[in-house]
Amino acid sequence: MRLFGGKEETTNLVTGSDTAAYPGASANSVDSGGLFHRTFESLGDKNYRFYFFGFLLLMGGVNMQMVARSVLAFELTGSALAVGYVGAGFAPPILLFSLWGGAIADRVDRKRLIQIGQAGMTIIALVVGVSIITDTVTIWHLIAASIAQGTLWSFLMPARQAIIPQIVGDKLMINAIALSSSGMALMTLSAPGIGGVLYEVFGPGPVYFVIAAMAAASFAFTTKLPDVGRLKRTAGSAVIDDMKEGFRYVAGKKVVLLLLLMALSTAILAMPFRSLLVVLVGDVFDKGAGAVGLLLSMAGLGALIGSLAFAGMRTSSPRGMFLIGSTVLSGLGILAATLSPSYLVLVVIMIFVGLGDSGRRTLNNTLIMEQVDDEHRGRVMGLYMMNFGLMPVGAIPIAGLAVVFGIREALALSAVILTVIGVGFLLFARRVREL
Repeated sequence: MRLFGGKEETTNLVTGSDTAAYPGASANSVDSGGLFHRTFESLGDKNYRFYFFGFLLLMGGVNMQMVARSVLAFELTGSALAVGYVGAGFAPPILLFSLWGGAIADRVDRKRLIQIGQAGMTIIALVVGVSIITDTVTIWHLIAASIAQGTLWSFLMPARQAIIPQIVGDKLMINAIALSSSGMALMTLSAPGIGGVLYEVFGPGPVYFVIAAMAAASFAFTTKLPDVGRLKRTAGSAVIDDMKEGFRYVAGKKVVLLLLLMALSTAILAMPFRSLLVVLVGDVFDKGAGAVGLLLSMAGLGALIGSLAFAGMRTSSPRGMFLIGSTVLSGLGILAATLSPSYLVLVVIMIFVGLGDSGRRTLNNTLIMEQVDDEHRGRVMGLYMMNFGLMPVGAIPIAGLAVVFGIREALALSAVILTVIGVGFLLFARRVREL
């Protein structure tokens, strides 16, 4: 199979027929065909299917762990601040190492880098699981695991994002990224609920062993990907030089800077809501792991609906406006969640929170990838990942405010600020509006 030039024969899952994919074709070619065909077109590529299902398993484990880790931290300490520390523990290494990981992804075989990260995720989950069943687990185990996972994530995710065009080519890149976001949303829909039920029935130890098994299966799928090889690089160039060159490259692209700034604001203000949801549910509605899992699943349902819609979106659509609208919707959704008079109302609100999440995640990532060339995608994705490293800038202060003023008030403040930022982009960021 030829991936870089020439004609690649793939089986189209939509029509069942053999079709020719031309990786070098314009992204606008995906505008042809019906909505269903456009939405699932990338799954016609066999190699992308291996990537996609491996990604599903990896993200399924991550979302199950989000519930198990938060609930376990709260049970061990009874402290909202401790939950915030565990939820944000992965962020400092992402801030420190993501740009490095992106530079490495532009130098080495991205497939091998992904496999190393997945193997590490398997080992970490196993270690935590063993500490739980041997009754030696402490809050420090969870914080250490979070830090270790953040370190691996710094190298794994830039490579995972940057390899997509190498698998499907430029023609299907936008659709493939959107479908990956749909897979993430599907796991956000299903995995937290499953994780919450498993936690309540079997306890946290077995949940972590399931997470480890899913990471191992993801590794197995990745072995089926083609060997994409290394990108051509200047002989003798050092990693630090590549990192500096990546900064210069992004500095010359104002629209990319604006998109990264939008990602930064949502990482600081929107992402902490998920890690602190267990506190809102426990303190306000007096419910446990199963209730948290259901809420995250409802957010996943909204995200799945939104990301599938974005996967079938034509490139001529006003994607920039949809991105800005999604940011505003996230802010308003979180604000509504803090004002919810009952748990059942909160369940419905979480669907709209998920819709906002899907727009931010899918469109921001897609538009950034569309604006940069393959030689720099790893480093740009490394910069994108650094935004998640800044999450404690929001998560820890919000958790601290929750201790003093209450969880509703703390989350409401972050929601209002996020909404104001979204409106600011609408009024003043013309280049983003016109994407």
